[in-house]
Amino acid sequence: GNSGGPLVSLDGEVVAVINSGGGENIAFGISAALARRVVPALVEDGSFEHSFMGVIIRAVTPDVARAIGIDPPRGLLVTRVLEDGPADGTLRGGTDERVVDGTEVRVGGDVLLAIDGEPLATNEDLGSYLALQTRPGDEVELTVLREGSELTLDVELGTRPEA
Repeated sequence: GNSGGPLVSLDGEVVAVINSGGGENIAFGISAALARRVVPALVEDGSFEHSFMGVIIRAVTPDVARAIGIDPPRGLLVTRVLEDGPADGTLRGGTDERVVDGTEVRVGGDVLLAIDGEPLATNEDLGSYLALQTRPGDEVELTVLREGSELTLDVELGTRPEA
């Protein structure tokens, strides 16, 4: 069914827990790794604190790479840093926009290349790393491309605020 239970690989390994998406015949799988991390905390005290950097990002697509002068395309462009968030004062968000192939692209922000040495190619790479490898209060090392220079910056993670 699509309203709960395990999602099993052809080898019989549980790879996710099905979670109803709220629509008819729509469901999502929560990875088994995340479930193994979150469920014990929920059982113990009813809550789980997710790590939070306080940035809005987008993948560096070929269009974005052309707009910001990166070849080949790589990393995640920081389009905004949330005021008073964990990365405020450390990372820089985009401040300008350019039109590339008919699409407005925000530019001028840092490009996240890696977190703790793990390369970042997609938004999911960052989200998965934060969810599976870190806790609020941890310090992460970010490899960043800023104005053509590669930097290493440290950010202490916060707790993701309630939606």
